[in-house]
Amino acid sequence: MKVVVTGGAGFIGANLSRELVRRGVDVIVLDDLSTGRKSNLDGIDVELRLRSVLDRDAVMDACRGADSVVHLAAVPSVPRSLRDPRHSHDVNVTGTLEVLEAARAADAHVVVASSSSVYGRSPVLPKSEEMACQPVSPYASGKLAAESYALSFQHCFDLPCAVFRFFNVFGPLQLPAHPYAAVVPSFIWAALRGEPLEVFGDGEQSRDFTFVGSVVDVLADCVTRTVSCAHPVNLAFGTRNSLNDLIALLAALLGRELDVVHRPARNGDVRHSQASGKALRGLFPSVQPVPLEAALCRTVKWVKRLANSEIARSTA
Repeated sequence: MKVVVTGGAGFIGANLSRELVRRGVDVIVLDDLSTGRKSNLDGIDVELRLRSVLDRDAVMDACRGADSVVHLAAVPSVPRSLRDPRHSHDVNVTGTLEVLEAARAADAHVVVASSSSVYGRSPVLPKSEEMACQPVSPYASGKLAAESYALSFQHCFDLPCAVFRFFNVFGPLQLPAHPYAAVVPSFIWAALRGEPLEVFGDGEQSRDFTFVGSVVDVLADCVTRTVSCAHPVNLAFGTRNSLNDLIALLAALLGRELDVVHRPARNGDVRHSQASGKALRGLFPSVQPVPLEAALCRTVKWVKRLANSEIARSTA
């Protein structure tokens, strides 16, 4: 089986590529390394093509003969989309269209990554796929457009497709030390360095934190069984923890109290997020989530190794 993973040198993509190779799949990674890292693929037998999803010919060539295409390439983060909406749109929407056209030409099954941010600020919990979407950021709007394109290709061109809405995915390979870093690695990085954890707002905002290993299990199963669905599917398991809960868990894991500094809430951020996992469990009944505490423990270990390697490089 041949699978193309766009954004395959990124956090989720590299974890997925490793799992697909473990399952005996031939993997082509298409990544321009704008947010991914070549080192994420160290020790994995994949073919890496250093190209953007906006490069039509490169996408077409990579997808030729593919059985499935997993489209993870994106400009991530709400704050980044606020800073440069056009670039976010170009990659997240136009890039998705290029991938869909290439998958259609190859007659390949396609998996598209969307985001829980498409639900916006609706107070209704949990978020079910039948809810009206009310995106409140350029990033969320682009993700909604991307998933709409994918499902329209399935309807119009019989392109077998699965669209997943990711909910705050975290775990090993997710980089902590950059301006748009996600909250879990940022908190761990600051805690390990003895710095205060930066919280935007009061910390009572809540998220359905999802370990990358669980996400990868679903995506790999989706690819190998060529699962398709006529509507988007939440890829999360219906848990909900506040940032204050997260800080308390990290403090317990590290065995000490953590300093916190509060900043004003950010534009485009959603107050509460929690998935309805009914559709996911119907399609993938065997996949079990990793409990938050265990997942945080594994992530802390990885960030510690990253920190030690950074120290080693700086003193070499």
